[in-house]
Amino acid sequence: MARNPERRTALVDAAIEVLAREGARGLTFRAVDAEAGCPAGTASNYFTGRDDLLTQAGRHIYVRMTPDPARVAEAMRPAPSRELVTELMHWLVQRQTDERTSYLAMLELRLEATRRPALRAELTAAVRATLDANIRFHLDAGLPGEADDVLVLYLAMTGLLLEVLTLPGILPEDELGALVEKMVSRSLPPA
Repeated sequence: MARNPERRTALVDAAIEVLAREGARGLTFRAVDAEAGCPAGTASNYFTGRDDLLTQAGRHIYVRMTPDPARVAEAMRPAPSRELVTELMHWLVQRQTDERTSYLAMLELRLEATRRPALRAELTAAVRATLDANIRFHLDAGLPGEADDVLVLYLAMTGLLLEVLTLPGILPEDELGALVEKMVSRSLPPA
């Protein structure tokens, strides 16, 4: 197993790009090597097999999708309110749209996880931990709502993001802001 962390990261980033563009069926060591600009056979020196590559890509997606802590701290400066949650949800939509590749790759991984128990276990643990952390963050920040309200908002936002990023013509782009505001107002109780 090769031990160059920068090369490994480049290969995992390349795998995410291939997943988003070509789907799980297109994810081969050869495609990853080509996407990373590496000689043929490089990826096979870093990953024990396709399952390992898929799992590593699933772990690394969260690195790419996690916002900069300084930006989070800046976004959390206003007093906790439904308006702040609405701003945060607008920011979420913008971040996911900007990082569309990672989101689409994650969808591919989720579909592949239905056929690969090890990947399913890895993704289930990662998504559950992220969801729990997001609920804890929301509650600890004093934002309105209980854990169940945050879960409902999470489910609404994931549905919105699925539509926006996979079939953008379903929801008119000029109505997204209003939809986010409705989802927040219907998911969280008034102050």
